[in-house]
Amino acid sequence: MTNTSVEPGGTAPKSLAARFVGVITSPRDTFASVADHPKWLGMLAVCIVAAAVLVGGFLFTQVGQDAWLDTVTTGRQLTDQQLQTFEKIAPYAGYFALGQTIIVLPLTLLVVAGILFAVFNAALGGQASFKQVFAVVVHSGPIGVVGQLFSMPLNYVRGTMTSAANLGSLLPMLPEKSFAAHFLGAIDVFLIWQLIVLAIGLGVLYRRRTQPIGFSLLGVYAVIAVVIAAVRSRA
Repeated sequence: MTNTSVEPGGTAPKSLAARFVGVITSPRDTFASVADHPKWLGMLAVCIVAAAVLVGGFLFTQVGQDAWLDTVTTGRQLTDQQLQTFEKIAPYAGYFALGQTIIVLPLTLLVVAGILFAVFNAALGGQASFKQVFAVVVHSGPIGVVGQLFSMPLNYVRGTMTSAANLGSLLPMLPEKSFAAHFLGAIDVFLIWQLIVLAIGLGVLYRRRTQPIGFSLLGVYAVIAVVIAAVRSRA
């Protein structure tokens, strides 16, 4: 069945603040406006700045640097010289995080949008523009910001970079290096929420049911988590 994108002009444009809040509180109505008026630059800037401040800010603290050092050295057989090298790098972890956020985040969103554009347009016969798809992908970002607002303060208190919102944190009794522990540790509650919101946006844009899209996105996420768990449990 050939589907089409939402025709421009069906809804009124929303302000950046309204779109940010709307994605969290009323995603379907918000994505209808995003599909009609695919502005993405402001939202992308907000998400980049928020991630840079929250993640970078955490890594600029001594607690964050110690957590980073613990993350990159745990499970590795390091010589004293290698450990000293990591200790010298730790004070710059915040700068690395800033650079990664500014460069890697937009590239990641472009790749995701490109894959979704190919699947829905080339494979499924949709007619949305790449700009519309990219705008929808970018507008799932506020959920990630909420996740960082939740996790970063807790990470500071806990002195760790491991997200407090992953399912593995709910079952700390699991063996640390087991497949189940790694699998659940790769499943983040806020990323699940973000994928569901993205599914809603794609459903609105392509006039398709949200449920099959959501199951597909979550299925891909589950496969990635399985691969990550398999690799880490064998390390």
